[in-house]
Amino acid sequence: MSLMKEEQLATLDWAKVDNLMPVIVQNQVSGKVLMLGYVNEESLAATLESGKMTFFSRTKQRLWCKGEQSGNFLNVVEISSDCDNDTLLAIVNPIGPTCHLGNETCFKNEQEPSLSFISDLEQVIKSRKGADPKSSYTASLYARGTKRISQKVGEEGVEVALAAMAKDMDELTCESADLLYHLTVLLQNEGLSLADVAAKLAERHSQ
Repeated sequence: MSLMKEEQLATLDWAKVDNLMPVIVQNQVSGKVLMLGYVNEESLAATLESGKMTFFSRTKQRLWCKGEQSGNFLNVVEISSDCDNDTLLAIVNPIGPTCHLGNETCFKNEQEPSLSFISDLEQVIKSRKGADPKSSYTASLYARGTKRISQKVGEEGVEVALAAMAKDMDELTCESADLLYHLTVLLQNEGLSLADVAAKLAERHSQ
């Protein structure tokens, strides 16, 4: 699968940006903007060949594969250009933190997109898999297996329906949070993710 459409690659306006094109890097799952970098034609070609985001370092004046020293690579899912063909958007799956300060992103987002927290929560839930059952409620759920987790999803689903029937918006919000949490645990337990569910919804929407 090509990381960038050939027709987009052919129409990039390198002359307009003096052969140094800005690249906005975005997390595929959370939607968070991770960093801004620059590529020339050579570093873009290296990125498309390796699948790892490779920039042109303006300070070192050389190609720079993000993660070449830290191991925190940016695995590219797709690259696209904007309407003026002078800026790129790279959708990536990051390995570890992106910022050299050890932060998830290079930007201080005081107001992150609210839905991105769900992605953060999913990663926390995933990290509890295989942990000591006494260390957290999530770890204890994993230890009790599919049957108990499934029961909790069913129980929370009923609670959501009852809260909606009672027109209790606060309770509906709380029970929906419980349902989403337990559903995420169940998906992770079975080797699936919320991204798999979102992909199925997108597939249905396109039909």
